[in-house]
Amino acid sequence: MRGFDLSPGACAAALRGVHVASDASADVYARAVWSVLTEPGDRVAGALIAHLGAASALRHALSGDTEEVPLSPRDVAAARERWMPRADPALVATALERARRSGTRLVVPGDAEWPARLDDLGEHAPHVLWMQGTPDEWDATPAVALVGARAATGYGEHVAAELASDLAGGGVTVVSGAAYGIDGVAHRAALSAGGRTVALLAGGIDRPYPTGHTDLIRRIASHGVVAGETPCGTAPSKWRFLARNRLIAALSDATIIVEAGARSGSLNTAAHAASLGRALGAVPGPVTSAASAGAHRVLREFDGVCITRADDVRELLGLSVSAPALSGGRSAELTRLLDAASTRVAVPALELARRSGLAVAEVEALVGLASLSGDLVADGDGWRRAPTR
Repeated sequence: MRGFDLSPGACAAALRGVHVASDASADVYARAVWSVLTEPGDRVAGALIAHLGAASALRHALSGDTEEVPLSPRDVAAARERWMPRADPALVATALERARRSGTRLVVPGDAEWPARLDDLGEHAPHVLWMQGTPDEWDATPAVALVGARAATGYGEHVAAELASDLAGGGVTVVSGAAYGIDGVAHRAALSAGGRTVALLAGGIDRPYPTGHTDLIRRIASHGVVAGETPCGTAPSKWRFLARNRLIAALSDATIIVEAGARSGSLNTAAHAASLGRALGAVPGPVTSAASAGAHRVLREFDGVCITRADDVRELLGLSVSAPALSGGRSAELTRLLDAASTRVAVPALELARRSGLAVAEVEALVGLASLSGDLVADGDGWRRAPTR
């Protein structure tokens, strides 16, 4: 069978250091092989494994035997054309060795660490997860995906940090993709709050991407979980990023688009969440901001829930929420900003910064929140304080 030895002893030896030996070692090793053979979300492979089990499915796939297979011969033949170029035991051995060297574990369905939420993906579920960190029964903990634009604005980053910090500090696991922009801010805020966060990577988790987030990804592995479905050593690609997004949606009870342009990849995550029946929300932004066009589309076309604070997310998760205060509750920075604004004339952001003593970036973030709460009104190139109600 193309050199793959599925005997119990050989499989246990191959998995040493990445998975605990068991009577199911042949099936576990076969799943590792499948993760090398296939690209993420391969429906034909998923159907074969679901029907025959990983080891038997591998034997059928590599031998070309289509008997007892619940798929058309044409589909299986086309799939084999995709799989056979990678049907090399050396590639699997290399992936497992890289996992050992990087302290990466192999987690498969049936393991205590396997997240049952992923099973909702059906035939498109991952064959394995390559994992670093400790899940700590993550199926028992509410989880929310906070995702959005890489080229985030100060407003988007501010909202992402506020949501992630509040939610993670309250025991909600924050799930994201470790990218620049909204993802990175959400992870950092969750860690700073002493909460748990999960990063799902599009390539092998032994080669952190983006490289500028290498330290962040290591911190996440130390205090949460870093995982991916592609073998160690795999380079990320555009397709793998899109396929990875289904895992972010599936691992979360709700997905929140914090800030996204009209063509943002985070809309792909929103689509996966909607198809899975997961709760979906989005943070509104200024109607003039292209950076929020995708979030507005989620609200308009995906029936997303408008999210302006962490308690809105808790409601989506079915958690108890305290009633909002009728007055007060503003941060010191927001109070300074409102004191600097005028009810009669519009004041530009730079002048608001001068009057309040805040940084321009802080002002730009806070005016978005103040406009959502109705405290400030956009007027030309500046902002006016709304009349007292």
